Amino acid sequence: MSDPNGLIQPGRSAPGFTLAGTPDGHQVGPEQFRGRPVVLAFYPADWSPVCGDQMSLYQAAKPILDQYQAVVLGLSVDNIWSHRAFAESRGIEFPLLADFEPKGEVARRYGAYTPGGEAARALVVIDPAGTVAWSHLSPPEINPGADGIIDALDRLANDRKVTVG
Repeated sequence: MSDPNGLIQPGRSAPGFTLAGTPDGHQVGPEQFRGRPVVLAFYPADWSPVCGDQMSLYQAAKPILDQYQAVVLGLSVDNIWSHRAFAESRGIEFPLLADFEPKGEVARRYGAYTPGGEAARALVVIDPAGTVAWSHLSPPEINPGADGIIDALDRLANDRKVTVG
């Protein structure tokens, strides 16, 4: 379920999935992290300058994201071997998931697949219960940064304080 422009909208249940996260076939998906916020960072391709900068930024922001107990999962239609080399070259330690076969299936479910056959540059924050809390679609040539993610995580943290405390 997505809006007419495509990208899944807040308030929707996040579609479940698991994708290869390592060459040995280890599967990773947001359900493994229930109870914690999950950031899905869809990106067009390994090795492009904007994608490299974007994923490196999220690695650099890890100490801030850790304060929210958030997990980042990068997703593109590249294969797991490309992801592995890309992650090693950029020092990326969070999982880069291969939405490779069938190509773009998860990106399609989130409304983050382009007619050109790549994942769109899209961000989705899933709350600890599995509901989309925030989503953002960026032009392919623009690095969306981390401010929107951090704002969404802030709102989630504040909501939990109100409901828990």
